[in-house]
Amino acid sequence: MAEAVLKRYAEYSTPTVLEEIRVLVDELKGLRIQEINSTRKGGGCAEMLTSLVAFLKEIGFNVRWDVIEAEPEFFRVTKTLHNFLQGKGGFSSSMINIYWETLKRNANVLSDGNDVIVIHDPQPAGLIEFLEEERRRRVKMLWRCHVHLETVPLAKMKEVECFLRGLIEKYDAAVFSTFHFLPLWDVVSFVIPPFIDPLSDKNVELSQEEVNKILSRYGLDLKKPLITQVSRFDYFKDPLGVIDAFKKVREKISCQLLLVGGGASDDPEYQAVLADVRRAAQNQPDIHILDLPADSHREINAFQRASNIIVQKSIKEGFGLTVTEGLWKSKPVVAGRVGGILLQIRDVWNGFLVSTVDEAAERIYYLLKNPKVAEEMGKRGREFVKEHYLLPRGVRCHLAALHQLINGHITSKRTIISYHPWIPLS
Repeated sequence: MAEAVLKRYAEYSTPTVLEEIRVLVDELKGLRIQEINSTRKGGGCAEMLTSLVAFLKEIGFNVRWDVIEAEPEFFRVTKTLHNFLQGKGGFSSSMINIYWETLKRNANVLSDGNDVIVIHDPQPAGLIEFLEEERRRRVKMLWRCHVHLETVPLAKMKEVECFLRGLIEKYDAAVFSTFHFLPLWDVVSFVIPPFIDPLSDKNVELSQEEVNKILSRYGLDLKKPLITQVSRFDYFKDPLGVIDAFKKVREKISCQLLLVGGGASDDPEYQAVLADVRRAAQNQPDIHILDLPADSHREINAFQRASNIIVQKSIKEGFGLTVTEGLWKSKPVVAGRVGGILLQIRDVWNGFLVSTVDEAAERIYYLLKNPKVAEEMGKRGREFVKEHYLLPRGVRCHLAALHQLINGHITSKRTIISYHPWIPLS
């Protein structure tokens, strides 16, 4: 069975990576893994887990994926925590009480008989407190951070120092997407970039006929240049800034903008953001706003493939898998000069990094006026993603970290182990 899935992904990897997976499968044979997060649909973490868990099962691992259950109030609290980690707002003791009450009710999600439990992001991080001492001695606990972990002055970090840091330092190790987010905490840290699945509905090749049908279904002009940002409706994705940049471009050249996204069960803010976006796009027939279900993967795929330019004008970004998706589809990407985007965009080579609305407008206009440059950027972007950010390499890194955690000789909690394929120049 393992060989069947490795053969299926052979053209999206290198023989070296595939052989490393085979070796790790053999050395970790019988390993029982549990993955826990806060939503099964919506957002990059859920999409990664969908592909990762299926792949791990196919290569022979006993792996399960569980999702915590919570009321909207809990997700308002964790969204506040998420925003605070990215440098916005604050976090109060009353919120902490709601957090603990919810996780206490979810303690039974920690299934028995696992060798490794991987918990994703802040929402379920506190579950480690509900693992009985005897079981805790028998299981390795790994926390994976997908968010943009802001580096802020210690005075502002006091709440997090008392809350999140205290939790994460109880884990055997933590995983961060980039060196940019490594906190000075006493926890073994792995640096592992996220990935996309080239055979998923969102990334698989589509016929031009299917692409055209999907665009027509949603009222998009097949002949007019298309600029697209795919993102959860979130202020950190700066959709209002994208609209402002588009309006500047539209004054000079005929084009259309598509902002497409939605929400997830663990994100209570998106409706407010969506309302603001729709107000900003009023009376603008060339601006299309689509709020789609979280499983609209083929539609997203078609929009990205039909686009002349992909935009991801984030203000904060843990990694930005929509950037990865755009590059994979051979599109030049204009993206915020922040967070994990710096791992993907080499400025002027496979896209442009921007910090302001004016910069974004200038770069979008330049690419529309220079389609051959855009095409070359897109080709380089696809090859870059193929080399660094596809599922097989993600599986290899995940298993290598688990192997190091179980069989390695880590002597210090300040140990940093990088599985990142390259170091960004920006």
